[in-house]
Amino acid sequence: MSVVIPNEILTATRMTEGEMKQEIAVMLFQKEKLTLAQASRFAGMNRIAFQHLLASRQISVHYGVEDFDQDIENLRAMGRL
Repeated sequence: MSVVIPNEILTATRMTEGEMKQEIAVMLFQKEKLTLAQASRFAGMNRIAFQHLLASRQISVHYGVEDFDQDIENLRAMGRL
């Protein structure tokens, strides 16, 4: 599924498409609709950068089982486990 953000919305909010995606990702993460991994992917950011964005807004990170499983998988792929 694709979501199209009309240019007039971007103009009205004075945001770029990337900034809008970040705002949506932060909102969905705060509402616990997306995990940290999902929200960072949606925002087009790596997880660390997304965590820094959350921290700059004083939003705590909820770290769930899916995030833990993804971290384990990433460590295995990197040969660190």
